[in-house]
Formats: sequence, structure tokens, C-alpha cells
Amino acid sequence: MDMRVGSRCNIIGEAKMMKDGNIFRVVQANCWDPEVRLKEMDQTGVTVQVLSTVPVMFSYWAKPQDTLDFARFLNDDLAATVKKHPKRFVGLGTIPMQCPELAVQEMHRCIKELGFPGIQIGSHINQWDLNSKELHPVYAAAEELNCSIFVHPWDMELGGRMSKYWLPWLVGMPAETTTAICCMVLGGIFEKFPKLKVCFAHGGGAFPYTIGRIDHGFKVRPDLCAIDNTTAPYSYLGKFYTDSLVHDPLALKFLVDVIGKDNVVLGSDYPFPLGEQIPGQLIESMEDFDQKLKETILAGNALTFLGLDRTQFE
Repeated sequence: MDMRVGSRCNIIGEAKMMKDGNIFRVVQANCWDPEVRLKEMDQTGVTVQVLSTVPVMFSYWAKPQDTLDFARFLNDDLAATVKKHPKRFVGLGTIPMQCPELAVQEMHRCIKELGFPGIQIGSHINQWDLNSKELHPVYAAAEELNCSIFVHPWDMELGGRMSKYWLPWLVGMPAETTTAICCMVLGGIFEKFPKLKVCFAHGGGAFPYTIGRIDHGFKVRPDLCAIDNTTAPYSYLGKFYTDSLVHDPLALKFLVDVIGKDNVVLGSDYPFPLGEQIPGQLIESMEDFDQKLKETILAGNALTFLGLDRTQFE
């Protein structure tokens, strides 16, 4: 992801992200300086990065017009970075999802004017889950524009119950992503919008490992689970993507088995602490994966998801 942080600096190459006058997070220059990022990419063998804004800057809580103005600023900045390094960076835009009309407007600009292949959205939009009918115009526009959607968890405090042990990031994020997938699947989003291309971050949270429970619940309590969609959850495996960021070889093998070898893309969460410090290292280490499968996950699936051609980066 790529961002510009307007905050006070202690030292060169370091910045503080502020929230309500308090330090939220200290970030390094690789969060905003493409030259630093390129140097680190070369050091770790990364040819191309897909950049998106950090989710805490979605600003869905703000006035819609203010969020649109901020999104345009972020997207313009991202487009300038991609334009300067077109063979190294790809951009995913951010849009004011709390106002679908403005979101569609900015999506059009991202795809048609800025040349992005897709957008990044949060795992929910304030009080709306991703199956909410209010968001249907956004999905319809994404189908029309062939706009890929990357879903990243955010706002995962869960009423303050996760104030200790870094639980929002360790537990809250997987829970948010799992909820997002369930809402789209059980809410019939992939039935209503069959051409929609969606990828979920962090290995799809807990969804791949609880699909049996989810599908069983769908069958035994259709009065609760099948109220918006009568197609079983298992039917949707292979119809959406997840990234590979699971930090464990057994989990990665299971993820590929469940989600499908053509539906897992390399995820790094670079440059943050929970990311893979050498992107793709776990994939490369997998003895159960042949070289073709490794290459598919490392690059091929992402190209397909984003509708890009490898020759664009040669």
C-alpha cells in the first residue's frame, strides 16, 4: 500500500500518524517514498507491487464530500507514483463507500482516467455489511467497468473487547474478513453480480477453515442462513480470490486446497509488522508446491484478478 502522511516528523525517514491529537502509529519512509520502496523491492526480489492506501485512511466516517475530496487526493498521488514507475507499481484506488453515488463517480475516474485496474474497500462500511443493498450500485458499476475489488479488514475493535494483546490485529482482522466473505456469500452478492471480481486479504481470515461449519449451518438452519440466497456456501469456492498471507505452511497448503490454486494471490502486507518481510518466501519454501504452482500464486493469479498482462511489466 502507498500513502502520504501529513504529520510531525522526529527524524528523517520517520513520521507519526496522529489520531485525535495522539500518536496512532509511527511509520517509516517506505510507507510514502517510492524510491525507498523500490530499493527494498529490489533487495527482496519483488518485481511489481500493487499499491493501495492504508485502511485507516478510508475515512468512511467523514462527510461524504470530504471523503471524496480526500480520496481524490490519495488517488491522484497514487496515480502519479504509478505513472513514474509503470513497470514496478500498480494502483488500487479508494472511494467514498458511505455514499454509493459518489463512490461510483470516483470509481469511474479511477478506472477511466487514472488507469487503475481496481479499488480497495473496507470489510464493512460503517453500519453496512458488504451484502447491504445500498452497495449494489457500487458492485454493478464494478462489473460494468471490469473493476477488481480488494477487501481489507478495518475498524475491528469489536466494542472495546480487544483492547489488549494487539487483538484487533491478531483476531479482529481475521474475524472482520470472515464476516465480509460470509455476508457476500450468504447475501447473494455473487449471484446478483456474477462477473464481480473480489479478493479478500489475509488468506480470507477464518473463512477457509470454517467453511464446513458455515455450510453445515446453512443446511441445518436455512431459516436463519438461507434467507437471502439459497445457494450453498461451498458452491462459491473458486468464485473469489484471497491473498496468501497466513504465516504458516500448513495453513497455506489448506488455503490453496480449499480456495483453489487459481484463486490465491501473493499477499505481503508490506511494510507493516504483520507482513511477510520477504514477500513470497513462504510460497517459495512449500515442498508440496511445484514450480508452476508457485509461479501461479506469486504472479499469475494476481495478473488474472487485475486483468493485466505480464508483458506490461517486461
